[in-house]
Amino acid sequence: MQLNSNEIAEILPHRYPFALVDRITDGESGVWAKGIKCVSVGEPFFCGHFPQKHVMPGVLILEALAQVGAVAILSLPENRGKIALFGGVKNARFKRQVIPGDVLELECTLTKRRGPVGIGACTATVNGETACTAELIFAIQ
Repeated sequence: MQLNSNEIAEILPHRYPFALVDRITDGESGVWAKGIKCVSVGEPFFCGHFPQKHVMPGVLILEALAQVGAVAILSLPENRGKIALFGGVKNARFKRQVIPGDVLELECTLTKRRGPVGIGACTATVNGETACTAELIFAIQ
């Protein structure tokens, strides 16, 4: 599976400034997905986080990971037109700052699903270096 930003917008309801995935680079519907976010100094959150030292907020890294996972689950034909909502975050660890100019590589593997609720194991990296790991819980509506 490879998707550009327009194809992602056909699956996810997120729009600027909350569309946080630029491209899906690989994946298997209902199983896993990989994507990228090209981090730019023009991002609106850098105006306040932090004006003197730009750092991408950890919660937005988690959101970008969740969006990649949402593409994996919502790309299944039976889930088209639905949305995936956060149900929880477990064991989130931030190991590297993400700054303007970084290409954030995002991966989410769906590890468990029962009805509309599921869990994804997620990793965000920059140049092969881990920036964040987390287990995300989602619910499909």
